[in-house]
Amino acid sequence: QVQLVESGGGKVQAGGSLRLSCAASERKAMGWFRQAPGKERECVAAITWSGGNTYHADTVKGRFTISRDNANNMVYLQMNSLKPEDTAVYYCAARRGPGIGLTENVYDYWGQGTQVTVSS
Repeated sequence: QVQLVESGGGKVQAGGSLRLSCAASERKAMGWFRQAPGKERECVAAITWSGGNTYHADTVKGRFTISRDNANNMVYLQMNSLKPEDTAVYYCAARRGPGIGLTENVYDYWGQGTQVTVSS
């Protein structure tokens, strides 16, 4: 069982920045998802097991960056130029396969989530 622990959420004004961290008990391909009230969970970023390839959703491209520190089994989501529509619970997820995963159903392990609130 892979354990995932997120941290770094909080409240910020529009235009501000936050960095989310996810500590994993094992090295896996990872993704960051978010779920806003009344909306489906969506993948905002993903990274391969090696870190060689990444994916960013169009809604966050150019503002968010996923990265990883394989020596410490950490994955990060740097979020800049935050907008009120970025408000959501953010989850990190891990999958057994090594490649990019874009949908919930290909992920096997989930963190508990961390709230990000962006005020206008």
